[in-house]
Amino acid sequence: MDSSTCLELALEGERLCKAGDCRAGVAFFEAAIQTGTDDLRTLSAIYSQLGNAYFYLGEYDKAMEYHKLDLTVARTMGDRLGVAKASGNLGNTLKVMGKFKEAICCCERHLSISQELEDKVGEGRALYNLGNVYHAQGKHLGRIGPQEPGGFSDEVKHCLQKAVEYYAANLRLMEELNDRSAQGRACGNLGNTHYLLGNFTQAISYHNERLAIAKEFGDKAAERRAHSNLGNAHIFLGEFETAAEHYKKTLQLAQELGDRAVEAQACYSLGNTYTLLRDYPMAIHYHLRHLAIAEELTDKVGEGRACWSLGNAYSATNNNEKALHYATRHLEISKEIGDKTGQAAAQMNLSDIRKVLGLPPTPIDSESSESAEDAKSRTRRKSMENMDLLKMTPDAKGVLRKYQSEDAGIGSLSSDDSHPVNGPSFNTSSHADKNTSVNEESSMDDESFFELLSRFQSKRMDDQRCTLSIDSNKENQPEQAQQQVPTHREGGSLSSNGSTNGTTTPSDSGANNCGVLEELMESIAGMQSRRMDEQRASLPQLPGLNNQHAILQRLSVAASDSTPLPDDNFFDMLMRCQGSRIEDQRSSLPNEASLTQSAPTVPDDDFFSLIMRFQSGRLEDQRSTMPLEATRNSAHPTADEEEPPNSAQSTGAKDGLVSRLVKGRK
Repeated sequence: MDSSTCLELALEGERLCKAGDCRAGVAFFEAAIQTGTDDLRTLSAIYSQLGNAYFYLGEYDKAMEYHKLDLTVARTMGDRLGVAKASGNLGNTLKVMGKFKEAICCCERHLSISQELEDKVGEGRALYNLGNVYHAQGKHLGRIGPQEPGGFSDEVKHCLQKAVEYYAANLRLMEELNDRSAQGRACGNLGNTHYLLGNFTQAISYHNERLAIAKEFGDKAAERRAHSNLGNAHIFLGEFETAAEHYKKTLQLAQELGDRAVEAQACYSLGNTYTLLRDYPMAIHYHLRHLAIAEELTDKVGEGRACWSLGNAYSATNNNEKALHYATRHLEISKEIGDKTGQAAAQMNLSDIRKVLGLPPTPIDSESSESAEDAKSRTRRKSMENMDLLKMTPDAKGVLRKYQSEDAGIGSLSSDDSHPVNGPSFNTSSHADKNTSVNEESSMDDESFFELLSRFQSKRMDDQRCTLSIDSNKENQPEQAQQQVPTHREGGSLSSNGSTNGTTTPSDSGANNCGVLEELMESIAGMQSRRMDEQRASLPQLPGLNNQHAILQRLSVAASDSTPLPDDNFFDMLMRCQGSRIEDQRSSLPNEASLTQSAPTVPDDDFFSLIMRFQSGRLEDQRSTMPLEATRNSAHPTADEEEPPNSAQSTGAKDGLVSRLVKGRK
């Protein structure tokens, strides 16, 4: 098979990817690479399309691999535009993988090359991508700490402000190019970012513009997102009636689109909004709809939230029997999914409702109170409870040793320990019994206690020690060291054959020390050499390129034309990229899994904290209190994100490159 066969396979793969069947398209692209070609431009187009296909399939490591190959080929050919597009693709992939610093580096390279080439379309894509990276980084950093819009840390606000700058620059450029579709995306993202910054009035302005542009194009999905975002912003301005109208339109559009999960989210938002309006019958109506869809989609988290909301709503209407039913269901679901916060809230709700109904407390309630006491006791070390055992007087220590010696059968105390115990505390039988119980609880004095503590703690130190493993490679173990017989010290002398030699001469000990030192240095050199090998760069191998020598020739020509030493920009970029390697070694928070638990019918627009703040003064209706840790799961209403644009906008993909190559040859 020749290059024409490779091109035909690539064209079929491109057609399948455009039709939405990326998996089948990948198979044809892989077959094209197996066939091979001598044309670097065709190979670059295949790499780019393969990277984009793997990106949409969620296989980001494979996407990174092919986008890097595309970047290598573009640099080899001296194709500056290809380098810019490949850098944009790499930036988007790195953003999704959470490597924001490297993503910013790639997107900035995309922007600088596009500006250098006066490529307005490419510049707009780079600005949009940079805004997305900073927006995603801000949301990532904002997971910890205050999570209410406008209340983020300075670091998060800095990222969001940078996102606003790039989105605004993208919007201005798209207005110059009269690209209304791109303007709509920019407005939507600007509204989302201003919402997170707490600028709700500006967010509403941008979302209204986004809604108008979506209606121009008849984009129902974009209309639905705009209405949802407008509802969220109006909630924080206290305009609940307006928010309810936008949520109703969101619900209507979700039904038209046939999206049951989004329909459930809209019902959930409407139920919470009517709770804020204190229209509890309407709130119950929408929460029941949310519960029905959550059960249909087997969304346990959504079921739990719906039962929680229904229990509070029925309690507010004094329908305590139904409130008890849903609070019980909430507790059962919380236990099933391991939601500790929901479990604590349900237990407190049940306790309050049973008190109102005059019912006796259940074992669950007693367990709840015991767990609360346990939580309080865990805040201090248990050893502090028996601190008096560590602060015994010398007289008490004497009594302790006396009892210990009697138990051990020693017979009598030493003269230092057998002095009489004076004082009224040992004259009565009750005090003697008290001291006896203390001595029975603690069978050690200060020295034995610290000896035991040291023995247990030393194991933790041993667990952190590393063993010196010497490689079996002969390069790392000299032949002399392998044949060396270990020596044994017996009675102060050294012997290699098991016999004692009396004393060791200084020359023998010096020779042995030199041998040990030399062996140690050899083992260190062997281990360090492996680390050096891991950092060596291999010559580029491009799968699918029949003539691998072409790449070496082009690289040699490029090296001769370039400057002998890299400039400061190169080292700056290298430091920024290498700096994030430390971030890859950081461990995630223990409760991060619970923060990201899937709940398709519960929107990110979960404003339990806002409901509690508005209802805190209504003692009659508010029958339960939220635990302090509930803010972990009760996130603020977050923006309904813009759908990613087509591949040409979001990833800078070479859309139809293979087809254009064929047309160019004709």
